[in-house]
Amino acid sequence: MSSITLQSAILSNTHIIASSKRHCFTTAVTATSRRNQLARCSLQLGTMIQTERRTGGYQPSLWDFNSIQSFDFACNKEEKQLEMGATLIEQVKMLLQREQRLELIDDLQKLGISCHFRHEIAQILNSKYLNKKEKDEKDLYSTALKFRLLREYGFIVSQEVFDCFKNDKGTDFEPSLCEDTKGVLQLYEASFLSQHGEETLQLAREFATKYLEKIVVDHEIADDINLLSSVEAALEFPSRWMVQMPNAKSFIDAYKKRQDMNPIVLELAILDINNVQAQFLQELKETSRWWENTGLVQELPFIRDRIVECYYWTTGVVERREHGFERIMLTKINALVTTIDDIYDIYGTLEELELFTEAIRRWDIESIDQLPPYMKVCYLALYNFVNEMGYYTLKDKGFNSIPFMRKTWVDLVETYLIEANWYHKGHKPSLEEYINNAWISIGGVPILSHLFFQLTDWIDEEAAESVHKYHDIVRASCTILRLADDMGTSLDEVERGDVPKSVQCYMNENNASEEEARKHVRSLIEQTWKTMNKEMMDSPFSVYFAEVCANLSRMAQFIYQKESDGFGMQHSFVNKQLRSLLFEPYE
Repeated sequence: MSSITLQSAILSNTHIIASSKRHCFTTAVTATSRRNQLARCSLQLGTMIQTERRTGGYQPSLWDFNSIQSFDFACNKEEKQLEMGATLIEQVKMLLQREQRLELIDDLQKLGISCHFRHEIAQILNSKYLNKKEKDEKDLYSTALKFRLLREYGFIVSQEVFDCFKNDKGTDFEPSLCEDTKGVLQLYEASFLSQHGEETLQLAREFATKYLEKIVVDHEIADDINLLSSVEAALEFPSRWMVQMPNAKSFIDAYKKRQDMNPIVLELAILDINNVQAQFLQELKETSRWWENTGLVQELPFIRDRIVECYYWTTGVVERREHGFERIMLTKINALVTTIDDIYDIYGTLEELELFTEAIRRWDIESIDQLPPYMKVCYLALYNFVNEMGYYTLKDKGFNSIPFMRKTWVDLVETYLIEANWYHKGHKPSLEEYINNAWISIGGVPILSHLFFQLTDWIDEEAAESVHKYHDIVRASCTILRLADDMGTSLDEVERGDVPKSVQCYMNENNASEEEARKHVRSLIEQTWKTMNKEMMDSPFSVYFAEVCANLSRMAQFIYQKESDGFGMQHSFVNKQLRSLLFEPYE
């Protein structure tokens, strides 16, 4: 069946309204008629439920459709506010050009407003990179900060810049460096830009970590509470691993308290975060309307109803303001992945899962007739969505992306089926066997596939093939996503009868304690970040795509920090952060 015929089939079920720039699109099904349809379908589903089917024990959503649609706060779009924002941006630009300070660039990034100064920042860093005469004169703080920012922006800087801070034998860093806590902190942060084989940076991390942990325990800098807080925050989450927008408010709070705080920068950050929040809220409402109209929650009552959390994920993965359509698209992918995951993990029998997997492999509308009633609606929702995204790519960029995107969904459900077989047969995989399957089953490959086609202006066959043969940047991103997820959700999932996750696989294989297993998984995350750092420096793909690959890893580590499930079980930490970013204006 041709893509045009497929699109006709899609639109016969659901009318899509899209703007010329595709900033939003919604189904035109009324809520009343939809609820009537759901009632009929729920009766059909009721006949399917069997007592031996599992349950995830998921709590209802904290936000129903009406409450999401009722949230509102004014965006600063009045002429006076727009003028104020433009004036503040110009003032900060002049500040950047006049002072050329790397610390200011670092602050702008963490405050979430560096997007307004991309050109100026690029000019400053390019100047710093090209000016070989500029010496740091053995200033650890300046050397480490410069190294980190240049590498973050894609400049090739050798780890040898730190050789002058080592002892005479070159076996460790000079103990006297510990007199400069800010310098050691920047050395620690710089070490997270390391790649495989960079022994100096590994040595730097060990040296800095040992010292920084000691001063936290001993409160050696208790008189400088802001610096102590920065050290504690970095030890918990180095800046290389941090997502921007979900952390912006907390950094604004910290920035306020600093003695070197610039009131112009602070005012712009507060004005900007409120504008961004208003934009995010409108995007959330759009995806909420789509989710309501799919009826998946009502028709499949065993799945997680987490559309707000699904959207919240996107604010860390797709950071750029102009990519609102991509955040909406990604929210839908997250919701579909979650739904299909729950079918495989929670509800479906092995026979049904084999039927569903085969239907995805065939990818035709006739396959729906082979499925049990509860699976049909999920299959059609996925089928419609993928073909719709393929339609836009073909129309806008002249490239047929459907075979590539479809491949990622096939690969995903095939790994789900492998795990379902493991569960039903009581198989306990080795850690290697588990990871070889689980880096795909975490659901990152469809996310990155769809984003690749949206964030690449000129698509060629070779690049598309490389992404969908799972280039190292894709695999690294998905591996970190999986390992971070396992650190947060593994106990909850195993308790409800799921297959062992990486933590349990290591424990079973090595007769290790949970603490030892978690330490090992953390080391795997650190090693995989070295691969990510290498690929970020030398990516054959667009800078936008490389960004989202790294951000997918970062958001996973943010969501699943504190070793708790921040998604399925609605952990309080994530709920607090989510409410702050999406529903509470900064005052």
